[in-house]
Amino acid sequence: MYNAPENLKRHTHKYLVLVIVLIGVLMSVLDGIVVNIALPTITADFKVDVASSQWAITAYLVTMTSLLLFFARISEKTGKTILFTLGFALFTFGSFACGLSRTLTQLIVFRVLQALGGAMVFSISGAILFLAFPPEERGRAMGYLGSTVAVGSILGPVLGGVLVDTLGWRYIFFINLPIGVIVVSLALIFLRIPEQKSPKMQMDWAGAGFLAVSLVSLMLLLSFTSAPVFLTARTAAVAVCFIASLTGFILRERKADRPLLDLRLFKVREFILPLGAMLFYFTGNFMMNVIGPFYFERVMGMRPLQVGLVFLIVPAVMAVLSPVSGLLYDKRYWPHYAILGMAVMCAAYIGLGLFARQSSLPGMAFALGVFGCGSALFQSPNTTDVMNALPREKTAVASSISSMVRNLGMSLGVAFATLLIPLQLKLNGGVSTVLSAERDVLGAAIANILFLSALVSLAAAVLLVRNKPIRRPV
Repeated sequence: MYNAPENLKRHTHKYLVLVIVLIGVLMSVLDGIVVNIALPTITADFKVDVASSQWAITAYLVTMTSLLLFFARISEKTGKTILFTLGFALFTFGSFACGLSRTLTQLIVFRVLQALGGAMVFSISGAILFLAFPPEERGRAMGYLGSTVAVGSILGPVLGGVLVDTLGWRYIFFINLPIGVIVVSLALIFLRIPEQKSPKMQMDWAGAGFLAVSLVSLMLLLSFTSAPVFLTARTAAVAVCFIASLTGFILRERKADRPLLDLRLFKVREFILPLGAMLFYFTGNFMMNVIGPFYFERVMGMRPLQVGLVFLIVPAVMAVLSPVSGLLYDKRYWPHYAILGMAVMCAAYIGLGLFARQSSLPGMAFALGVFGCGSALFQSPNTTDVMNALPREKTAVASSISSMVRNLGMSLGVAFATLLIPLQLKLNGGVSTVLSAERDVLGAAIANILFLSALVSLAAAVLLVRNKPIRRPV
């Protein structure tokens, strides 16, 4: 009988495994965040518009999103520890290559390479910890994993601001090199977990291919809408590619014996409604995260480090209130915590938009704090509702789908923000680039996007009103 946890309990390697995995997750999360702070500097350095430079973020998120389920399935054959080590080595090499990039195209290509490694690491980190710890310690291990993601969200803005302000944007990637070398070396020595490997690769290759093509073509299609002429042969070809690949993915998953994604799960109302709210939450959140640094640097005249400190407000508030929100959900259950959180965030977005029009830094800081409160009220209860909506044996599937939806929402937020900024600038100021726009025009355009984020939050709240969460006994 398989007894990896019992074997590991007799020695301390499980704690080394914990440290290795948490560092891997931390670096993967950080690199999805720090580029937001550096984006204005990258845009100026390469002398491009934001519609082009945003691909440094989008390419990373789309690659991660499309490959999470793929690598989770691959690990059944290769083994999770081998895939983790290979993934972090690839992530480290990709980071170094990003720092050496001389053109935006090179940076985007190497970000894809970096995301390949990040997807390997992130897709199986939880499973490695689950195997490394005995049953009575697994909850604590999963708590460490969740805390690491939160710490990454807190450190990301500050670390990005410090590095960009002092050493330059390239060092947000170079800093991964020494850490990566240490982690890979430790993984090769200590990441030894007995695990059962599948003798046969059972991969839905066609489904994985269709999913990747559909996500990439969707992001391309959204980026083309900011071009001077939208209805072109190129746009039509990408639109056809998106429709065909999405249709192919749905048809394939319906017929596959072991589908990459079981579409029957999306018939569960209690699962799909909070999942949709999660998609809207991350879409609105990343619309704000992308345009925020441009506002504070170009309109308010702040340095990257100062911008990072302002953006520290939201994760700092969440770090304090998220455990309280989770405790309230467990001890004082109320099915509407997530709805209340969305309502608070909707009000915060409206406040941000109004204060942005007035260029009021204290007002925007206050609104960001309110947003952090709403986000804390929403995230923990909503995520719990998603996990509770499916039977216990489907927990891993629910977790993977949640990760995909989160990254897809982030990607859509980046795409919508970088679509709407140049469109508004061209209509109001006659220019389509952030770097050449007047401060008042840019500030008004960003305020309008914040108002749109409020509407997105309202739509999420409407979805949650229709949901009837399932509570399962522990």
